[in-house]
Amino acid sequence: QVQLVESGGGLVQPGGSLRLSCVASGITFSIYVMNWYRQAPGKQRELVAQISKYSSTNYADSVKGRFAISRDNAKNTVYLQMNSLRPEDTAVYYCNAQTAHEYWGQGTQVTVSS
Repeated sequence: QVQLVESGGGLVQPGGSLRLSCVASGITFSIYVMNWYRQAPGKQRELVAQISKYSSTNYADSVKGRFAISRDNAKNTVYLQMNSLRPEDTAVYYCNAQTAHEYWGQGTQVTVSS
């Protein structure tokens, strides 16, 4: 049974930081492209950051220079370090594992507000 379990979300003030984690089980984690998506109320889900099995990374323009994605294959875990958070970063953040198959986590809420 495949599971992706996110953690690390919460309420943070503008300018603050959070680190999201996603632990995968039931897959050969190292061969998967790992993605972080987010979905704000009333908006479509969007790709925030991606890391390949070779650890090359891509980011949405809106988060470049503020967010960093990384992976630890020994721990079957992908991280999203989020710095300089803005109110517009408020969303549910989802972990996604992708090869020929695709799997999703349940999401973790991030709220940026004073």
